[in-house]
Amino acid sequence: MIVPISLLAELLQALPQLRAQIYFKSSMTALSHAMEDLVLAGSDEPLVIASFQRERFYRQEAHRYRRIASRSSQVYVLAAPETDFKNASECHETVAFAPEDGLSKEWHLVVLGQQYSTCLICQEKIVPVENQDERGPLLMDQARRFEGIWTFDRQVSSKAAALLLDRIVQYRPELAEKIDRARTTYNLIETPKKTRKSAASKAAKPDISAAKNSKIPNPQLSDAFTERLVTYLQAGQHKLLKAYSAIAAQERKERLVNLITTAMRQSLNPQEIVEVAVQELGTALSASRCLIYRCKATDVAVKIDREFLGSGASSLLDQTWLLQENQIWSDAVARQERVYIQDTAQHPLIVNTKFLEKTVKNWQIVSWLMVPVLYQGRVLGMVEMHQCRSVLPWEEDEIALVEAIATQLGAALIQAETYAHLEELNQQLEALDRTRSNLIAITGHELRTPLSTIQVCLESLSSEPDMPAELRQIMLETALGDADRMRKLVQDFLTLSHLESGRVKWNVESLTLQECVDLALSSVRSRTVDQELPEIIAEVSAELPLVQADGEWLVEVLSKLLDNACKFTTPQGSVTVKAQCNGSRMVEVLVADTGRGIEANSLKVVFDRFYQEEGALRRSTGGTGLGLAICKQIVAGWGGKIWVDSAGKDRGSEFHFTIPTV
Repeated sequence: MIVPISLLAELLQALPQLRAQIYFKSSMTALSHAMEDLVLAGSDEPLVIASFQRERFYRQEAHRYRRIASRSSQVYVLAAPETDFKNASECHETVAFAPEDGLSKEWHLVVLGQQYSTCLICQEKIVPVENQDERGPLLMDQARRFEGIWTFDRQVSSKAAALLLDRIVQYRPELAEKIDRARTTYNLIETPKKTRKSAASKAAKPDISAAKNSKIPNPQLSDAFTERLVTYLQAGQHKLLKAYSAIAAQERKERLVNLITTAMRQSLNPQEIVEVAVQELGTALSASRCLIYRCKATDVAVKIDREFLGSGASSLLDQTWLLQENQIWSDAVARQERVYIQDTAQHPLIVNTKFLEKTVKNWQIVSWLMVPVLYQGRVLGMVEMHQCRSVLPWEEDEIALVEAIATQLGAALIQAETYAHLEELNQQLEALDRTRSNLIAITGHELRTPLSTIQVCLESLSSEPDMPAELRQIMLETALGDADRMRKLVQDFLTLSHLESGRVKWNVESLTLQECVDLALSSVRSRTVDQELPEIIAEVSAELPLVQADGEWLVEVLSKLLDNACKFTTPQGSVTVKAQCNGSRMVEVLVADTGRGIEANSLKVVFDRFYQEEGALRRSTGGTGLGLAICKQIVAGWGGKIWVDSAGKDRGSEFHFTIPTV
């Protein structure tokens, strides 16, 4: 049997003149012990009814109730069983009720003697959400709050006893005869209305004559003393609760700051640090929405990529959040301090600004807090907290917590940024070191070899004036060829240097891609008259849109890619040039070959300066390794991209690059 009705509610309904008060558990414990001691100190046989929320609470007091049962045969104990608690009639009557019963939320103790009476009828109040975190209530057990009635009033105590006995009969019908005797003995039989009215009129006046015949102090003095005692206990408990709340808030603040610090130490990735901060901060402050985003004071807008979302709030994730139009954001950045609007519906800045009014309406922002993330006066980001359900204000210590997290975030982001720059510098230094090594190796090979050949040819011509004309011509052509090879090497060095330094002046014009491809093919064929080239297939439609680029540099890119393809493809293979629109106002050009291909681990480095797949000193095809690096710089100059695909060794390669259309 489960009775969901609250006994406190029944009592207040039966006696409407009563008013419930708030009691802390520590105060109720003291009162209960005082009431039990009153029974143990007396000489009569009182009616004692105690209702515990759980069996474990009764176990703490079981020894006292065994002593009370030795004083009276009318002792009833109610509790929700957890182990072996059950309906029984041993030293006293025990009544087990289901944990789902309404009694599991209440705490009752009623004592009715022949000369005195007292009762405590309370119901536990639910801990508010703001006093909880993910680990449960922040309140100590002794600070649990109950709402109810405590009094010496005979009428109230009798009514409470009658209601509790009714409950006991429902759970244990076999006790009906014993309970009827209790009703008669302690005068709990319902009286006519006239008599009840007379009794009610006397409720506020203690029975002085009864007190004279009893062995306890004067009830008036006892009431006054007990009320002062309860007031003192309540005041002390309230101070203790405030102190504990302050300690809990400080602990929560330090825990959050430690979380951010731990995240900083474990990861130098700013995205991971922000993710930890936004989730923990949103949870700690029970916010409807918490945003943390990186921005500068000059940014116009930012894309929201990190968010905490409470129940009932719509998501801002992946939304573009306008900054310069937001006067609240501008004020926080300009003043470099927090801006807190407790009620957006009443704030003049929002009411008189269409953009803010629309933003508040669209995203249901009731309270708005902005705290800038700063480092040495530099704005690194912003922490935004939104409440979308109520105007319940954030306390000063909660706002201070947000500011502390923002300060910690500033240090974390600077540290991550510094580390990223350091990593970038290290990579640049490594690249420079590789460049230096390659430069030494390549110049040592590419310059020394032609210089040696030129020197031998010139020395031969100088020392042998009678050399046959045919041999003399061969010597001259060899020297001229190697001199041209050196010139190209120096020219590539100078070209790449100009491109990387940004000193190149681009002459952008509207061009026909087919014409540029034809020029590049002519250039390649004219330079390799004495070599057998692979088949070159050009599939470039005249219907393609005009491209916008520097014609000279575009032909240079095509020529170098074709040279590269022919160099690594046998005469039996083929080289193909294709072009098509890729749907993003760009024309994509493809130079494909059936040559030796590129290993997968080399695809990302083929555009590096001095890169040679075979190594600088043992390659079979010649070259400086600067051609593809030059192509990359040229394509980037007009806003395009260049990349390479290859299925692997001896399976050919495909070089792609894009050119903007007119």
